Amino acid sequence: MSYTSISAVSRRERARYVVPNGVDDDVGNRVHWAIAVAGEQDVGEHFEIQGMDYAVKPHIERLPVFAGITAALQTTTLRILHMDYAFGNKPRGRVPKKQLVDTDRVNSLLRAAARLDPEEFFLAFPWGLVHGLLLLDLPCFHRATSIEVQLDLYCTIRCVPAGVEFSALERLSLSNCTTDLDALLSRCPLLRTLRLTDVRFHNNVLSVNSPLLQELTVARGKFINHVNIVAPVLTQLTMFLKIFHTHSISVLAPMVEKFSWDCYLYGLHTTFGVWILMKLSLKTAEGQGQLSSLHMHAVCSHSCSIYCKLWQIVKHMIAAFSVLELHLTTKEHVYGAFVVHLLGINRIRCVMQRLKVNLRRPAEKEEGCLPHCRCDSLNWKSQTISLTSLEEVEITGFEGEDHEFDLLKLILRCAPILKRIIMKLSQEASASNDRCAKIYNIFRVYSSVECYIYLSSGLIHGSQNCTST
Repeated sequence: MSYTSISAVSRRERARYVVPNGVDDDVGNRVHWAIAVAGEQDVGEHFEIQGMDYAVKPHIERLPVFAGITAALQTTTLRILHMDYAFGNKPRGRVPKKQLVDTDRVNSLLRAAARLDPEEFFLAFPWGLVHGLLLLDLPCFHRATSIEVQLDLYCTIRCVPAGVEFSALERLSLSNCTTDLDALLSRCPLLRTLRLTDVRFHNNVLSVNSPLLQELTVARGKFINHVNIVAPVLTQLTMFLKIFHTHSISVLAPMVEKFSWDCYLYGLHTTFGVWILMKLSLKTAEGQGQLSSLHMHAVCSHSCSIYCKLWQIVKHMIAAFSVLELHLTTKEHVYGAFVVHLLGINRIRCVMQRLKVNLRRPAEKEEGCLPHCRCDSLNWKSQTISLTSLEEVEITGFEGEDHEFDLLKLILRCAPILKRIIMKLSQEASASNDRCAKIYNIFRVYSSVECYIYLSSGLIHGSQNCTST
């Protein structure tokens, strides 16, 4: 026997009433039954429908059902309305067309829910229940402080009618939809928390202008060309974006204390020679004494553009940082020219206190560069960059090739207050005493800099002031 779970929560305790589907063919009667039992216990303030059997789903949206709920609850104040039609009962296979719902029926459901005037509203729909394109007309929930809409299919939230305002709304969560976010937020004057998951934005513009917003989360944002955030009291910002072309990024949030900015870059619009920047992350310090950091992940590709467009990354530097961490998949290419170009960006070189370079190579060793490869420019080794704030450098996967030593010498020459360098050798370099000796010879010239060398096994090989072991 299958069941429909209907819950009513009292002020003192929560009671769940599980009604066998065979009790009555009318969903409204089942709802009335649950409300009546709840009324015997206490005044219901939380009404919840979960996991409706698909045989009765086509009846859910009938207005008499919600009229019955309204009549049953007209003597009390509903605090929470939780309508989860995806709960534990997602479609298996294809749902018969006659059991599917369309835009009109879903909007009818929303209007009926709004008439209950709850303080908190939650709605979830599975992907296989809706027929055709879903266009939602979000009605006004006058008392709602929290609205959460979770959909397993993409829909469009149409413009909120003129004069409608969510005057009490403090928390809004949307997923899998397209919406004119700027217009929607203009109707939410008290909004404090906004969470958007898999949301597409009108004209590919992510625009948030909210005077009281304190927490903003955008997860799996796609097809975004412009970002414009104005939130004067925002304290927490979390962004996870997948973008192809971003023309502008503007974030005005002077009170942000905790931020996480993760951006996957697609296409060839962020390149330098054979290098393609794939991911960029900006994060606040996780613990006391740690520093905020900028992370870049780059790979080599012979198919990328020769033109340098790395200035694009400056747009993503929305907050201060002190650590630059580079994750480079080298494929046996020279990386010095690429690193030097990054270090020469003003927004990086002026603030960078720590530099970490993590070198990754394919499991199967590839052939080295061809003559005149675009990974190596002729003049990078002789450049001078003013790294006036750099105090510590850590290089992981150092193999000891000539171009790697050239980069090491350049950093030592250009960082006047450098205190420490940590070298973590690759397996190949760990087996070569000559390469370790060459490192020590370089640091004899820079006696004020501490040098620590680690083998690939993790054991320390030695330091500047001790003999090799």
